[in-house]
Amino acid sequence: MHQIQSTTRPAAGAPAWRRLGTGLAGLALSALVALPAQAQPASRVDQLDGAYIQANAAKSTDWPSHGLDYAETRFSRLRQINTGNVGQLGLVWSYNLESTRGVESTPLVVDGVMYVTASWSVVHAVDVRSGKRLWSFDPQVDKSKGYKGCCDVVNRGVALYQGKVFVAAYDGRLIALNARSGQKVWEQDTLIDHTHSYTITGAPRVIKGKVVIGNGGAEYGVRGYVTAYDAGTGAQAWRWFTVPGDPSKPFENEAMARAAKTWDASGKWWESGGGGTAWDTMTYDPELNLMYIGTGNGSPWARSKRSPGGGDNLYLASIVALNPDTGEYVWHYQETPGDNWDYTSTQPMILADLKIDGRPRKVILHAPKNGFFFVIDRTNGRFISAKNFVDVNWAKGYDANGRPIENPEARATDKPYDAVPGPFGAHNWHSMSFNPQTGLVYLPAQNVPINLMDNQNWKFNGNQPGEPHGGLGWNLAMYANVEPPKSKPFGRLIAWDPVRQKAAWTQEQVSPWNGGTLTTAGNLVFQGTADGRLIAYNAKTGGKLWESPTGTGVVAAPITYEVDGRQYVSIAVGWGGVYGLAQRATERQGPGTVYTFAVGGKAPLPDFVGYRLGELVSGVKYDPALVQAGTMLYVSNCVFCHGVPGVDRGGNIPNLGYMDAAMIEHLDKFIFKGPAMARGMPDFSERLSLDDVQKIKAFIQGTADAIRPKK
Repeated sequence: MHQIQSTTRPAAGAPAWRRLGTGLAGLALSALVALPAQAQPASRVDQLDGAYIQANAAKSTDWPSHGLDYAETRFSRLRQINTGNVGQLGLVWSYNLESTRGVESTPLVVDGVMYVTASWSVVHAVDVRSGKRLWSFDPQVDKSKGYKGCCDVVNRGVALYQGKVFVAAYDGRLIALNARSGQKVWEQDTLIDHTHSYTITGAPRVIKGKVVIGNGGAEYGVRGYVTAYDAGTGAQAWRWFTVPGDPSKPFENEAMARAAKTWDASGKWWESGGGGTAWDTMTYDPELNLMYIGTGNGSPWARSKRSPGGGDNLYLASIVALNPDTGEYVWHYQETPGDNWDYTSTQPMILADLKIDGRPRKVILHAPKNGFFFVIDRTNGRFISAKNFVDVNWAKGYDANGRPIENPEARATDKPYDAVPGPFGAHNWHSMSFNPQTGLVYLPAQNVPINLMDNQNWKFNGNQPGEPHGGLGWNLAMYANVEPPKSKPFGRLIAWDPVRQKAAWTQEQVSPWNGGTLTTAGNLVFQGTADGRLIAYNAKTGGKLWESPTGTGVVAAPITYEVDGRQYVSIAVGWGGVYGLAQRATERQGPGTVYTFAVGGKAPLPDFVGYRLGELVSGVKYDPALVQAGTMLYVSNCVFCHGVPGVDRGGNIPNLGYMDAAMIEHLDKFIFKGPAMARGMPDFSERLSLDDVQKIKAFIQGTADAIRPKK
């Protein structure tokens, strides 16, 4: 369902079509849609196409596409806000996204209207002059299916093209909306198989009139692909799979036939999907007419199970260049051959023109999960350089041919290995930015300690107790944290010089999982943090110049744009994502919120409430003999959402060690078709028995008792 809401009269100077919304709160949507086209003067969103995106990059007045421009630099040429006056930034307005789960959206702004998504793929159109809602669209994702995604029910934003807004819903639908009204124009189901847990969390891109989208689900056993649809009609234009399918059937193209030679068929990789899901990054070079995608991890994670004889397993963990007209493969560079650690290459990439060794090069800048910063020739995919931007222990470096020099112990199959970085990555989906004036990339880096060990007895969909989230469909073929990890957690903002391949400056942060970055011609870098701040830094030196509280932790990236000659900075805030489900670094919580700042802003910050973290649960009767079995069941069904009882504090999902004893005592009433299903809680009635619930209760209460301070 979508709705029209007009809560206040837009400021004078708002486009006439926007003022039509005033006073229409009680009118039917059909009345608005029925207005003749001539009653709605032209808006820039109607003319928005590839040429518009390229022209806008010269001035950065609007923010019309996910990374601002096709190169996804997130570098704005606006300089009204600069190092001299950034300290005078103040809040102009805040907008309630009415969500309680993670907000990862990069808002788009064209002609004074912001298009931003909340969790569950809900789209909001906001008048940036007033901060008031113009319309919202809820695709009505079935919340009982939230378990089908590994990493929260997030959405990273929309795409715009010729008067339409494109959103990819969590459940796999690609939907085109009228940019003025929010009315659905067309819808396409992008999923090839509904028996597997495919989801979409990424933002679509529009390239040459085609809407391109990938998907997620490699943890669950799916085969990755990207699909292009005609922006006007929704008709499928092409589809390219990222890994080969069943070799007993004809391959879709020569690229898949070549890739199959790098997999061991004795592992029957196609039965567990193979993975390689392209769930986030895409860029485009109009001059070369090439689009670039980043591909994901293997399915299952352990190469010893999906491809026992070894092999590079193309096109996992790679950058792949495609022809955007046909979807045909052009070239690839594999950053992590034979991925064994969930080292996806789906992290944001940036296109840049740099002088390297005295000559100009057209390059891709990329910092994937594996901890190395890559510079790749984007004309042909050839390796130029790679250097680790955090400490790593799985490889010593890369040789002249662009292959990693691996540490053999990192592939040990019979003992746990404290992989650094871990599966959360040295850099995840959080956007980085590149400032051509400083020559630096501003990169959110991190470490979340996890060690891994191959599960020698793994079978696809076997769901043996102790397999991480096996009860919800995960198929890792690995155990996690069999022994405590030895590495230390951190969060860090790095200003990285891609030519010298070294850090120019760094800022240490309170926690991992900090937001993406924005950089500007005003010599500024903006970033939100896990501990609930939006900060501005000097882009050259890293000196902190300004900050504002945001109530809850920030994971998304800020944007900047100009309306009526005034520069604004906006950010969508809402703690979450896979790390934020069970962990947090703030004491306050609130709904997803868009904050918009400008020099001289005087609006008050919204009120957020404190997290309610009660006493450790006590008094639930249990049999201590059931604790060990309960531990295994908890790992298979609960741990990545709720964390370890009493040890973790909860994120946007509560920690069960701090719940009321009555809730734990009657746990079956909450997990068997319980009331939280409306908020995304899975139904475990077909997954767990009453005896299983008793074991899980024993683990929760037993853990709380074990860590309770002795009086």
